[in-house]
Amino acid sequence: MVEAIVGGVETPGTPAEVGVGPHPKPWPTGANFDPELLAEGDRRNVVDGYRYWTLDAVVADLDRKRNPFHVAIENFQHDFNIGSVVRTANAFMAKEVHIVGRKRWNRRGAMVTDRYQHVRYHTAPVALAEWASENNVVLVGIDNLPGSVPLETCALPANCVLLFGQEGEGLTMQAREVCSSVLSIAQYGSTRSINAGAAAAIAMHAWIRQHRFGQLP
Repeated sequence: MVEAIVGGVETPGTPAEVGVGPHPKPWPTGANFDPELLAEGDRRNVVDGYRYWTLDAVVADLDRKRNPFHVAIENFQHDFNIGSVVRTANAFMAKEVHIVGRKRWNRRGAMVTDRYQHVRYHTAPVALAEWASENNVVLVGIDNLPGSVPLETCALPANCVLLFGQEGEGLTMQAREVCSSVLSIAQYGSTRSINAGAAAAIAMHAWIRQHRFGQLP
């Protein structure tokens, strides 16, 4: 447990407060600032540059800078990894997150980042594929399947949807059929697969390396 420092004295076992307290006066001016947060403090899980900003102002600023890749995950068994995928998509500034299947999902792992991330719903993989075709976005599956192409050696399209399956099962047959390609993540241990949330983070970072840093395979 993190120790808090109160009045210059460490207090063992006391969780440290997240964020910042009330803003000292005079307060900054601008429509992006939230008077309530300025007065009471900002304990949200946001970077310092967005401290005391309204939710709408943060989302609007992110919208001006979002990357062109999307992330999609199948949700037919109420997968608990979806929240983690949404949180990572927010960290890497994905354009949108797509939930395929059930509309209801466990938001706990998202750590409230779903408020800052656009989420779109599709009833089935074919509906996602139709949306991708209409918007000129390439649908790329991520799964360790026979015949899949190593992610480490593949150039990802700039405008793409990275599609992930359920934990354990992986991509459904319907999802595999609508993907332009399926990429695998190299593994060297005894386990058959890695956590779906971890796989999503690896794939998103691969896109970032290629398109934000120019490090192509």
